[in-house]
Formats: sequence, C-alpha cells, structure tokens
Amino acid sequence: MKERTTVRLARAWWLLTMGLLVLTVVLGILSSGEEPADWFSTAVLVGMTGFATVGALVASRHPRNPIGWLFSAIAFGVVLVGFRETYVVYALFTSPGSLPGATVVAWLGGWIPLLAITSIPFVFLLFPDGSPPSRRWRPVGWIALASMSLLVLGNIVVPGPLGGFNLERIHIANPTGIQGLSGVANGMLTAGALGVVVAGVASVIALVLRFRRARGEERQQLRWLAYVAAATAAVPLIGIASVFAGVDLGNLVFPSFFLLILIGIPVASGIAILKYRVLDLDIVIKKTVVFGAVVVLVTAVYLAVVVVVGPSVGGEGSGVASLAATIIVVLAFQPVSRWARRLADRLVYGERATPYEVLSGLSDRLGASYSTEDVLPRLVQILAAGTGATQAGVWLRVGPDLRRAASWPSGSDGTAINVRLSGDDLPEFPGMDHAFAVRHQGELLGALTVAVPPSDPLTPSQEKLLRDLAAQAGLVLRNVRLVEDLRASRQRIVAAQDERAKALERNIHDGAQQQLVALAVKVRLMESVIRTDPEKALAMAREVGADAGDALENLRDLARGIYPPLLADKGLVAALEGQARKAAIPTEVLVENVGRYAQDVEAAVYFCSLEALQNVAKYAHASRASIKLTQINGSLTFEVADDGDGFDPTTTGYGTGLQGMADRLDAIGGTLIVRSEPGYGTSVTGRAPAGSLREPIA
Repeated sequence: MKERTTVRLARAWWLLTMGLLVLTVVLGILSSGEEPADWFSTAVLVGMTGFATVGALVASRHPRNPIGWLFSAIAFGVVLVGFRETYVVYALFTSPGSLPGATVVAWLGGWIPLLAITSIPFVFLLFPDGSPPSRRWRPVGWIALASMSLLVLGNIVVPGPLGGFNLERIHIANPTGIQGLSGVANGMLTAGALGVVVAGVASVIALVLRFRRARGEERQQLRWLAYVAAATAAVPLIGIASVFAGVDLGNLVFPSFFLLILIGIPVASGIAILKYRVLDLDIVIKKTVVFGAVVVLVTAVYLAVVVVVGPSVGGEGSGVASLAATIIVVLAFQPVSRWARRLADRLVYGERATPYEVLSGLSDRLGASYSTEDVLPRLVQILAAGTGATQAGVWLRVGPDLRRAASWPSGSDGTAINVRLSGDDLPEFPGMDHAFAVRHQGELLGALTVAVPPSDPLTPSQEKLLRDLAAQAGLVLRNVRLVEDLRASRQRIVAAQDERAKALERNIHDGAQQQLVALAVKVRLMESVIRTDPEKALAMAREVGADAGDALENLRDLARGIYPPLLADKGLVAALEGQARKAAIPTEVLVENVGRYAQDVEAAVYFCSLEALQNVAKYAHASRASIKLTQINGSLTFEVADDGDGFDPTTTGYGTGLQGMADRLDAIGGTLIVRSEPGYGTSVTGRAPAGSLREPIA
C-alpha cells in the first residue's frame, strides 16, 4: 500500500470514529430524558479520542506497524458500542420510528466491537515495534485470535434477546440466533472469554519481561505501558479473589479495569511517544502543539477584546471591538507563534540550554581542574545539551585517522570508532548529520559531530553555537592530544626496554649459554677418556679451548648489541654449519634454496635451531641429529630432528626453551610445531616469513 493511501485511510478511519462519537453524544443528549447520564460511559468515550488520535498518528507514519491500526480499531469498536446504545434508545423510545434499522444496528453493534475490543492483548504483545518479544510468544497471538473467533461466532448464533444494553427495557431478539445451538453458543462464549483472559495475562507478562530485559532508551519507552499493563492484569485478578472471599467489589473492579484499558493505555503510549519518541512522531506532535496553542491563544485574545471593549464603546462597539481585536491579533501572532514553538520543543524534546549557557558551561569546565579523562565526556554532554542532539561525539586526530574519544549517550555505538582522513578536510561520519572541525593554530586536531532528529534540524543559531564550541574546543583537544602523545611515548619506551631485555635474555640463552652447555658436555666426555686415551683427550681439550673462545666472543658481541659475527657476515647457513661442527653429537645441515634474509628472521631461525640442538644434547639420548633449511612459498622453514628417545607431546608441555622459541617466532609472524613419539625421536619445525631473498643460492 502506498504511503499516501495509508495516510488517507488512517485519516478517514479517524474521521469516521470521531463522527460516530459526535453522533453518539448528540443522540445521548437528545435521549437524556429516557436514559440517565452515565459518567463511566462518558469517560470511556473521552478515552477513545486518545485511542483514535494515537492510532491515526502511528498508522499514518508507520503503516507496517500494527500498533496504530490496533489503536484505531479499538477506538472504533468501543465508540460503536456507545453509538449502538444511543441509536436504539432514540429510535425505539425517544422518537419511535424516526430512525431506521434499529434492529440491524443493535445486531451489528453486538458482535463487530468484539473484533476490536478482544484485540487489546495484541497491543501489549506487539508494543512498540509490532513484533512479539520472541517466536515462543506467537502462540499467545493464536490463542487471542481463536478466542476472538469463538466470541464473535457465539454472539451471532446465541438465541434470545440481544445483550449489552444498559437500559433494561430494551428487548430485541437476536435475528441470527439458533435455538438448537444454545448450549454450543454459550460454551463458545465461555471458552472465548476465558481465552481472552489467558491471552491478555500472557501478553502482559510478555510486555513486562520485555521491559525487564530492555536497556537504555528502550526501557524508558516501555516503562509507562508496562506499569499500565501490570495494573490491568492485576485488577481482574483482584476481582476474582474478592468473589472467592465473599466481598463484592464489582462496582470498583469493572470501572477500574476499563478505565485502565480505555484511558491508561493511550495515555501511557502517548507519554512514550511524546517523551521518548518511540515511533518518530516528533514533527507531527510538534506542529499539532504549535497550531493548537496559536489557535487557542489568538481566539481567546479576540473574544476577550470583543467582550471587554465592545460594551464600553457604545452602539458601535461591535465594529470597534472587532477592529481592535484584529489589530491585536496581527501584532501578537508572531510572538505567540514563537512562544508556541518553544513550548512544543520543551514538550517533545525536553529542556535545552541556551547558547550563552552552553558557552558559559564550557568555560566553567575549562577552568575547573578536571582530569583529561573527564574533559571530553563533559564536552560532549555540553554539545548534546545545547543542540538537542540524539547523538553527539568528540573525535581526536590520531595519525591519519579520527578516533572517537567521547560520545553521548554514553556507550553509543551508532557510529564508527575510527574514520580515515582524506587530506585536511573532514570525512563523512556514519550516523552523524553535522560535523565541525576543531583546529588549533591552523592544525586539524579533531571534530565535533551531532545527529539530530529529522523533525528538528539545526537552526542557524545552533550551527553558530557549534562553530563557537569547535573554536573553544581547540585548546581542550590540544591538551588531550599532548597527554595522549606523552602516554603513548612512555608506553613505547617501556615496551622497547622490555623487548630489548627479552631479546638479550633469549640471545644469551639460545647462543652463548648453549655453547657453554656444549662445553660442559665435552668436558665430561674428556674426563671419561683422559686415562684410557690421553691423545683423544688432548684433542678434545683443544676443541674445548676453541669453543670457549667462540663463546667468549659471542658474549662480547651480545654485550655490544651485535649478532654472532659469522651470522652477520656469512649468513644463516654458514652460522648453523659452524655450530653443527661444534655440536655434542654428529649433526648434518641440509639446505634447499636458502640465502640471506632480514636480520630478525635470520636471528630467530639461528637461535631457535641452537636451542633445539641443545635440547637434543641434554634430553634426547640421540646418536645423531639434522638441521634442514628450506624456502617454500615465501616461508623459511627449519627442522631440527633427532633419533633419540622421543616423548609424548600430549602429556608434556612446553618448557622454558620451547616457549622462548615459540615467542621468538611469533614476534616475527612465524609458528613452531613440535612432533615426537616415544621411541621414534623428535622433530622441531619452525616457519618464518622469508620475504624476498637478498642473496639467493642456486
């Protein structure tokens, strides 16, 4: 259905309901001698004005949301009940024969309103977005529909006089009643009534649960209707309890129940719509308030002048008074309309600070001793208070990006956290309508952003206020950025110091320490052969001396912050071959398409390989080991394998050495995999990003 068609339909439905209401009032006044005045019926009819108006507003703006159409249907059904009573009384008693079709009106008015009135549970079940809280609540809707059908069908076929009249002397036989279905019809009516009660209580529970689970603005939207729903469910339960207790509360329970439904529901929904903008009706309500206030005040002024001035000027008082009233109305129209717009703004959007109050508040906050963590949240609160924005944000420039440093409402996530800058101009901010650059001495430091309702765009004075705020905020953002830069600098210094300490620890552990461990192993071997084979012991002593010299040189290099000379000069292959020759067990180095790489990559692979070799010497009880270096698909892979005892990786975690290897590789984007099986040796495989070969080997 097109938007224009739905608007026309909603308006036509409202006009039909109001026209029927007017006819009901007129016929009631004409029949006042036949039927005493009923304050309860009058209150119900007044309540239907709210139902019909809220329904028309919602249905015309949000035709896909059933709440508006439900309100309109309920209003029409209740008004039809009152119209039926007054029409029949007038046609049969006040002026017999003057109005046709009294029986038809009485029959139609007996069951058509049931379609509307029994749909009240759907209001609680579907408010505010038109859908139940979850799929498991759908059976409540089916119960309500089934109960509605039972009530309507039972009302149509039940034999006997038509019911529902306040005046006892009205006796009209049901033209569609079937005598043989009397028991069935009464059973349908009873079952339908019980079903409506069950559906009503369940829908109220659904609304209360939705309210309890809601957060923020949604919770505020549901609060009032949840209170009314809880009271509506409690009243009939009190009535049932009073019956069992032998206390007659019927005269109190019945009016209270219907007043809550017919007046409480539209009032609660209106508060939600007015105060919390559930369905974005701000512009309609605002224009209605402005128009109504202007009309009332202008009419009051005109009548007051005519009544007061007219009699005091004699015979020509009517013309003079009319002229004076017209002049006063023309002069007062503009200030009255401005006052009415301010009244509508306060009603729909709440109190707003004036530009002077906003700038004064900013000055007070700048002069106060707030911490940098508090300044920006307070600034964004001032921003929202001065513009009536639905969202506001303060953005801080960090490198090439603008980072959201504060937002209102607190925790708002309607916009991106970071927005990329393009040059020195502000980019588009998702979810925001207006953005104002914050500069200090010509340098872009950040931005102020706001999102406003479509029904309440920024005025020129508000735009000027935002530009003034942006100018004043330059110093604030400058100080905040200096603090952020200082904090980041300290973090980088601490991180660099920690990294250097960890790197030195890893290099000593994986380099010189492993060489010293190998020396200790050779010394023990030398002790075991010194008596049986002095010549071999002498040769081993020379090797130990050479290895000790190498270890000393490596320690000196590390102390100077330099990698092992052979690794720096000749590369990874030469350095590992040199270490393999010094290993405690025979070690073979296998190379495939490996050359020179970045210093951090070569160092990581070198020290990880040395750590793996030392683990073999200390724990594996192996007879031989191998180091395999391969470059495949941009990754440098090393594998250190042995034929030792092996172990079960599922029951043995990483020790300090393996964890250090994993951390070293992870720092450059690499990985470490350990494979082992008892009795079949161990292999330690690492992968590191190779990048491009500096000196490829054919």
